[in-house]
Amino acid sequence: MLGAKEGETKPIPSQEKSPARAVTQEWTSQDAWAVYQLPFNDLLFRSQSVHREHFDPNRVQLSRLLNIKTGGCPEDCGYCSQSSHHSTAVAPSKLMEVEKIVAEARKAKESGATRYCMGAAWRNPKPRDMDAIVEIVGAVKQLGLETCLTLGMLDRGQADRLSAAGLDYYNHNIDTSESYYPSVISTRTFADRLDTLSHVHEAGMKVCCGGILGMGESEQDRVDMLVTLSNLPKAPESVPINMLIPIAGTPMAKAPPIGPIEFVRIVALARIMMPASFVRLSAGRSAMTDEMQALCFFAGANSIFVGDTLLTAGNPQDEADRKLFRRLGLEAL
Repeated sequence: MLGAKEGETKPIPSQEKSPARAVTQEWTSQDAWAVYQLPFNDLLFRSQSVHREHFDPNRVQLSRLLNIKTGGCPEDCGYCSQSSHHSTAVAPSKLMEVEKIVAEARKAKESGATRYCMGAAWRNPKPRDMDAIVEIVGAVKQLGLETCLTLGMLDRGQADRLSAAGLDYYNHNIDTSESYYPSVISTRTFADRLDTLSHVHEAGMKVCCGGILGMGESEQDRVDMLVTLSNLPKAPESVPINMLIPIAGTPMAKAPPIGPIEFVRIVALARIMMPASFVRLSAGRSAMTDEMQALCFFAGANSIFVGDTLLTAGNPQDEADRKLFRRLGLEAL
C-alpha cells in the first residue's frame, strides 16, 4: 500500500464546501449522502485524491472466480440464477473435485490473477463439506495465490477452521441497505449476514463484502449500504460493487437498470468512505462501456474479476481487458 504505514490512518482531504471527515470517525447516513451529492467533478477529484494516498492509481488487482458447486441453493435471493426457488436454466451440481479446482486455479495464476475466489451455492456449508473445503484451500494456497471463499453463512467454529486452514478472504455480501433487504431476500435476515461477517473478522480472516446495484433500490439505499460497511468494527478489506445482471426466471429479471453516472458515484463514495480497501468492479462489467469502466477506475476502483464467466454470468474476455488496460495505461497489481 502506498502513502501510509501499516496501521496508520490518514485524514481524507477535504475541499471547500465539501463535508470533511477523518477516517476513524463513524459515517452517518446524512454525511455520506452529502458527499454522494457533490458535483460529479468534485466527487471524482476527492475520490481520486483519497485513492492516491493509499494505492498506486495505475495498478489494478486481478481476481478470478470459480463456481465450485452450482445451483440448488435454498435461499430465495431475487437476483440469483442458482436459487432453487426460481425457474432458470442453471442445473444443480455437486462440489467439484479438488484436482479440477487446482487445475483451474493454476490456469488463473498463469493468466495473471493473484487472488482465486471460489463460490458454492449453499445456504451454509454442512459439516460433511468442511474437510473437502479445507483441502481445497490448502491446495490452492500451495500455488502461491491468495484464497477467497463464498459458501453462505458461517458459524464461529467454521470460520475458525477456515482461518486455521489459511484462508485469506471470506466473501459474504450484504447486497443492499438494511431497509431494502427484505425486498431482495426472505430466507435469511440482514442480521444473519452481519453475524457471519463478525465470525469471519473474529477468526482473523479478511472480509470481502459489498453489494449489488440496480435491484430497484433507491440512491439512498445504495449510500446506506456503504454506511453499514464502513461502520463495521473494521471496514472490509475488499468491497465488490456489482451491477445487476438481469437473469430470466428470477424476480429481478426486469429491474430497471442503474445509470452509469449513478454507478460511478457509488464507486467514488466507496473509495472515500473505505480508503484502504480494495474496491472491485464485479458482476456487470460485460454491460459496461470502456468509458464507464475508465470512470470507475478514476473514481477509485482498483480490482476486477477476470475470466469469461462469473459464477453463471458472463464477463469480458481476457483480451478485451488487456486491450482496455493498454489504452488506459493500467497494469496488473
